[in-house]
Amino acid sequence: MASVSISEVHKYYGDTHILKGVSLSIDDGQFVVLVGPSGCGKSTLLRMIAGLEEVDRGDISIGAQTVNKLAPKDRDIAMVFQNYALYPHMSVQDNMSFSLRLAKRPAAEIAQRTQRAADILGLDKLLSRFPRELSGGQRQRVAMGRAIVRDPKVFLFDEPLSNLDAKLRVQMRTEIKALHQRLKTTAIYVTHDQIEAMTMADKIVIMRDGKVEQQGEPLQVYDDPDNLFVAGFIGSPSMNFIDGVYRKQGTQAWVEFAQNGKLTAPMTAAKDGQAVVFGMRPEHCDVVEAGQGLACEVKVVEPTGATIELFCSYAGSELCVVFHDRQQFRPGDIVHLAPRAGRSYVFDAASRNRLR
Repeated sequence: MASVSISEVHKYYGDTHILKGVSLSIDDGQFVVLVGPSGCGKSTLLRMIAGLEEVDRGDISIGAQTVNKLAPKDRDIAMVFQNYALYPHMSVQDNMSFSLRLAKRPAAEIAQRTQRAADILGLDKLLSRFPRELSGGQRQRVAMGRAIVRDPKVFLFDEPLSNLDAKLRVQMRTEIKALHQRLKTTAIYVTHDQIEAMTMADKIVIMRDGKVEQQGEPLQVYDDPDNLFVAGFIGSPSMNFIDGVYRKQGTQAWVEFAQNGKLTAPMTAAKDGQAVVFGMRPEHCDVVEAGQGLACEVKVVEPTGATIELFCSYAGSELCVVFHDRQQFRPGDIVHLAPRAGRSYVFDAASRNRLR
C-alpha cells in the first residue's frame, strides 16, 4: 500500500489545456473517487497516475517516489478498465495469472495468488471458463481479479461499471467497496455517476474543466457545497435553484423572488439587495399552507415506489420535491413549497460561489 500525491499537475493536448494545476493528497489505504462531467479531465488524471499519459508540468508521487518518468510497469499499480480488456482465447485462470507468468513468478506463488483472488471474488468455480462464457458482472470480476493477483500499491478503476445494467451496477459497486475494506489497498476510482461517488468513496473529488472544484468526505460535500456547480452536481435529483434578491434586517434574512415570493434564508455575508441564487434540495422541501412559501404549479408527478417525485414550476424555474410517503397530486395543482429550517443555501449570482 502507498499514499499518492499529486502536485500542481498540468496536461496539454496541443494548445488545449486539459488539466490546470490539479493538486490532491490521497492517504495510504484511502478510497478516493474522481467525479465530474464528461471532459472534466478525471480519466486523463487517472491515466497520468498509471503512466499512460505524460505529465507536462507538476509531480505525481506514489509513496515516497516521484513517478513522472517511471514506466507503467515500474509503478506497482494495477488498473481495471471500463471494457474489461480480457484475452478472449485465455481461460479465467490464465487471464488472472497472466501478469505473474509474464513476470516469471514461481508456479506455486502464481497458483496461490490466483486462487486467493478467485476465492475473494467468487470465481473459484469459473476458472476454466473463457470470457465468452461469462456474464458482464463475471467478466468485471475477472478484470478485478487480474488486478488483485498483482498485490499492487494502488488500484486504479476507470469507470469499471459503465457497461453493466442498472441492477448489476448497484451489486458491483457494493462488491468493490467490500473488496476495498478487505484488502485495504489505496484505490482511485473514476466515474461520472455521482451516486457511485457518494456511496463508495472515503473522499470524493469533484472536477470540472480540468480543475478540482471541491474535495472532502461525501456527506461533507453534499451538506456543505462550495459553489453552485458542486451543489447542482452532487445529489439526485439535483438541488433546486431560483434567482432572487437577498434581504436582511437585524438578525433576519430572506430572499425575494419574482411574483412576490419570499423565503427565509440563512444569515450570510451577502449585502442587502445583492443578486443571489437560492438553493434547496428536493428532499428538504415541504408543502406548507397557502400564503406561505412559493406557490408552484405541479407539472409532472413521478411515483417510483419508494418515493414520489413532484416536478413543479415557479416563475420560469423548475423545482423538484421528493416525498417518502404517499401524496395525491395532479398536474395543474398549486402547491406551496418551502425548505426546512436550516436546509437552504445562498449563492452569489455573479461568482456562483456559496455565500456563508
